[in-house]
Amino acid sequence: MIEVVDGQRQLKGCKRIVVKIGSSLLTANGQGLDLDAISHWAGQIADLHNAGHEIILVSSGAVAEGMVRMKLEHRPTDLPSLQACAAIGQMGLIQTWSSVLEKHQIQTAQVLLTHDDLADRRR
Repeated sequence: MIEVVDGQRQLKGCKRIVVKIGSSLLTANGQGLDLDAISHWAGQIADLHNAGHEIILVSSGAVAEGMVRMKLEHRPTDLPSLQACAAIGQMGLIQTWSSVLEKHQIQTAQVLLTHDDLADRRR
């Protein structure tokens, strides 16, 4: 995201920006959320928001947070366990993003999408 500073002129005409942040940038080696890292990204998002852009954040990290909450040392490989980790971790992930973005006076909301939602632009 540091490139945004140099590329600000390129973003000037953009109304909406989708920011995708993967687990490796948000977690402590895949074991739970790294609050310092998330706070850093929140600051970057706030800068874009304050420059007048609408930000859509796509965040990974739910499985890693779920593993901590479920006290798992190793990432599960079976789908039901991964789904359980994601479901449990999603609560902490949303709560963390909401908390750090609130410090920048940015309101958050969660939107759950299905494949059909993305396939049909009218939805």
